Amino acid sequence: MKTKIGMIGIGLMGHGIASNLLRHGHELALMEHAGNQPLDALKAAGAQSFGSAAEVAARSQVVILVLTGSPQVEAVLTGDGGVLSGLKPGSVVIDCSTAIPSSTLRMAQAVQVAGSAMLDAPMTRTPKEAAEGRLNLLVGGDEALFNTWRPLLACFAENITHVGTVGAGHSMKLLHNYVSLGSVTLLAEAAACAQRGGVAAEVFVDVLAKGGGGGTALERLKPFLLAGDPSGLRFSIANAAKDLGYYQTMAADAGAQRAIAAAVLGTLESAVAQTDPGTLLPELSRVLSAGRA
Repeated sequence: MKTKIGMIGIGLMGHGIASNLLRHGHELALMEHAGNQPLDALKAAGAQSFGSAAEVAARSQVVILVLTGSPQVEAVLTGDGGVLSGLKPGSVVIDCSTAIPSSTLRMAQAVQVAGSAMLDAPMTRTPKEAAEGRLNLLVGGDEALFNTWRPLLACFAENITHVGTVGAGHSMKLLHNYVSLGSVTLLAEAAACAQRGGVAAEVFVDVLAKGGGGGTALERLKPFLLAGDPSGLRFSIANAAKDLGYYQTMAADAGAQRAIAAAVLGTLESAVAQTDPGTLLPELSRVLSAGRA
């Protein structure tokens, strides 16, 4: 069954999601934005583009957001010309961004006041899986609403987990990113120490892979450690710092312990101050080895 879908945020992840929605026959409206990836292929496949979030929302049963973080989500939903000014009652907003749960709860309330409903459905995996329609989604929201729209989510996701009420998806995403990005940061720091101590990168990777240091984080770092190729994890140090900052806010709101997270965040923020904005996370080992972070 075709659904009229609006999408805001056609970046590396959003482009793959949009491609898969079109491939499954849905009608797609996109918002023109300077941060978008090239839209030519999507338009050739039938997508239409509009100048404001309100225009996109007015033409859609479902509005999917794939934005950088909470400030952008709040602005797109509630700002001048935002989604809520065009959203038709009975519509659904699906937020696939990474966001602070307390902000998500406020936005869900605003959507509800407008006569519609919201699911938070942040993603894990990479742009490669987004293009393949094989993302993981962590969904928060009413269970009946989740079940209604799960077939739509399956157009671009392989593993879809309902984790609880609205906001729980973003909570689980921050927990996931704290563990995954924290693990990469720890390994990068260890790799920098290994380099300064004269341990060959091949030996470092081989020994960890055969022991307790093996796993996804090491596999994503390995191409850079062995060959200087950072493409194993196309995620910037700046974005990692943003996500760890969101985790800190969530943990503080919950009154949870966060000393280790604070140390990881400090390392990432220091590296951000010394590198270009687009520097990828695997390159953190180089920054740390140089003693600049």
